[in-house]
Amino acid sequence: MQTMIFAIEEVNRDGKLLPNITLGYKIYDSCSTPHQALKAAMELMGSENSSVAEGEMQGKGSCRGTVPAVIGDGGSTQSLVVARFLGVFHVPQVSYFSSCACLSDKKDFPAFLRTMPSDFFQVDALVQLVKHFGWTWVGVIAGDDAYGRGGANIFADEVRNLGACVALREIIPKNRAQTAISSIVSKIRSSGARVILVFAVEQDAAALFDEALRDGLTGIQWLASEAWSTASVLSTPKKYHRILQGSMGFAIRRAHIPGLQHFLLRLHPSSPDALDDPFLISFWEEVFQCSLGVQDQHQRHNVGGKPPCSGAEEMGSVANIYSDVSQLRISYNVYKAVYAIVNALKAMRSCEKGKGPFPLQACPDADNIQPWQLLHYIKRVKYLNSFGDEIQFDENGDPAAMYDLVNWQLRPNGEIEFVTIGKFDETTTGGKQKLQIQEQNIVWNGNKTNIPLSVCSSICPPGTRKAIRPNFPICCHDCVVCTAGEISNQTDAIDCARCLPEFWSNAERTACVPKQVEFLSFSDTMGITLMAISLIGSFCTCVVVFIFSYHRTTPIVRANNSDLSFLLLFSLTLCFLCSLTFIGRPSEWSCMLRHTAFGITFVLCISCILGKTIVVLMAFKATLPGSKVMRWFGLAQQKAIITFCTLVQVIICIVWLVVAPPTPRQLMPRESAIVILLCDEGSHIAFALVLGYIGLLACLCLLLAFLARKLPDNFNEARLIAFSMLIFCAVWVAFIPAYISSPGKYSTATEVFAILASSYGLLGCIFAPKCYIILLRPEKNTKKHLMSKVATDKF
Repeated sequence: MQTMIFAIEEVNRDGKLLPNITLGYKIYDSCSTPHQALKAAMELMGSENSSVAEGEMQGKGSCRGTVPAVIGDGGSTQSLVVARFLGVFHVPQVSYFSSCACLSDKKDFPAFLRTMPSDFFQVDALVQLVKHFGWTWVGVIAGDDAYGRGGANIFADEVRNLGACVALREIIPKNRAQTAISSIVSKIRSSGARVILVFAVEQDAAALFDEALRDGLTGIQWLASEAWSTASVLSTPKKYHRILQGSMGFAIRRAHIPGLQHFLLRLHPSSPDALDDPFLISFWEEVFQCSLGVQDQHQRHNVGGKPPCSGAEEMGSVANIYSDVSQLRISYNVYKAVYAIVNALKAMRSCEKGKGPFPLQACPDADNIQPWQLLHYIKRVKYLNSFGDEIQFDENGDPAAMYDLVNWQLRPNGEIEFVTIGKFDETTTGGKQKLQIQEQNIVWNGNKTNIPLSVCSSICPPGTRKAIRPNFPICCHDCVVCTAGEISNQTDAIDCARCLPEFWSNAERTACVPKQVEFLSFSDTMGITLMAISLIGSFCTCVVVFIFSYHRTTPIVRANNSDLSFLLLFSLTLCFLCSLTFIGRPSEWSCMLRHTAFGITFVLCISCILGKTIVVLMAFKATLPGSKVMRWFGLAQQKAIITFCTLVQVIICIVWLVVAPPTPRQLMPRESAIVILLCDEGSHIAFALVLGYIGLLACLCLLLAFLARKLPDNFNEARLIAFSMLIFCAVWVAFIPAYISSPGKYSTATEVFAILASSYGLLGCIFAPKCYIILLRPEKNTKKHLMSKVATDKF
């Protein structure tokens, strides 16, 4: 109010803007109630002698008629009812503190303008603040009025669009009942939110903080709407310092108005007409806690037995909210409102005839100002004030939105200081950030320097992803570890990314690492074991060769075709050694060698056994009178049989290597952490032919040995061959399903095991009994013993 009077007197005293014009005013107290505000507006419109209501500009000589302009009201709720009423008469209303976004609707409020930015921009600033600090779980407490409800609704919608969540939304009742506010404080405590926005006027905010103090609620980072972001009634009482220290909010821009402080301190009861001003008397007695002893109608101003004033009291000697001009924010809006109307009056009076904005290019009558004509000029006001700020209104009657971000910091002397730590400028263009913050200057609640964390759920670290909780807001989630083969390398990941086929996730699920290559190597336990078994088998075969060589003249060696026996032992040695080609990292040459060597050596081995079986069978056929069979199965014929049988396998292998040779191949299963390195057969038909051919020869040997099982011989080799073939066939029949079902290197190990098992079966069944006789029962190693005719057991 004093700032409006100061501005009007400044204009009148200067005389440059409105020469020969003196502005007047008339002031009403709306008592912060819509009813009283509407009553004042109706009195203004019905008054014949009033010139300005909360700010009306008119010439001194024409202070009669309708009110040309109104400055006010402060609260949005009061302005709503006043603006509807004045809009009917098109009386311009310029508010200095009504920020409700609803007042921007020109259909409902055609004559309303303001020097206070709309809450829409304030909410935009608050949302940007929430986004900047990463708060996703924010509470909103609003006053039960148009300002609080409207701002809270816009904030809640914008926060959800941002991806954050509103932890709670509560309304502070106007009756400020302790039960209701206590319930709000309890909900704040149980919500888990650590950042709470209070979108309310300072009286409602004070009621909330009083209850928070009683309840012992601490650790909350309060965000202030501009209605109380610099409110002295909250920052001055030290009782609030414990919970409000570190609070943060946006405040309208401030300015230093020269001469205003001196103007404020001029008040004194001894001034003219002071005794007729009950407001001044009450104010003076409240400030100095003394009684002027002045009788106002029937009531004396000596409430509470205050001592009489001495007359030496001076406003300049007292430091209080009234004399503090360090935070001229709302007052600066009032100052701008006065000058906006003054500049509109100046433009109106500067209208040139024939160039007016009204029908027939008429200019308004400067001596008979009509409110609707002044409204036209106020809407088009555009000037640069003495503080360098450009003043103008947009199509909604709103000014450019610019805010200071203030932080409540506790001084060493125990007082709260509003420290500007940033700004928000809605007019910023060119890719610049609207919100600028100096984070290093911020002191948070509890005198902390770390940004408070306000989330429904803890931040999901790398290696996890967010999983939404059913029936909870989107901000409430669980952190689920990425499944094997997937990673997330950022916090709060929505999904886990699957690694490429040749990569696998590390133990922390934060990076993809090359998969472990798996093959049957010489360094692992299984490879070492199989290699040892293979070498032992080769060594045993060499021992048998040595024994047979040393005792090659004995009957048991000569009786069993020593040439075939040595060739069989040589092929068995190759069978043991060929298993080593299956161990080690598969390469192009090793893959071709292992399968062909296996196929050829085993066919050579079985061919030798087949030759021995035929010799045994034919030898006893030759004992029949007149039989000439043995001349068809001499040594040359036996070698021919072995050569032919082996040559068939060699041809199969050559064709296999030419058409579709085995090659190394990587198997990269999606759900496995290993890359299986193995030899692909190339042609499954060729591989089947190799195995099938070996099986055919083995079955033929088994059949011939079965036919020779009852031949009369003290040492019947046919029985040993039949038993060895049974073992051989059993091993390879069991090999097929085991090979197919074994994963990775185990399939190779299965094949090596089958080779070694069948080789040991042949070596043990055919040569172990002979070595036993040679070494331990030499008395049976005689021609007489071998030629003796005894009945043999049935096979």
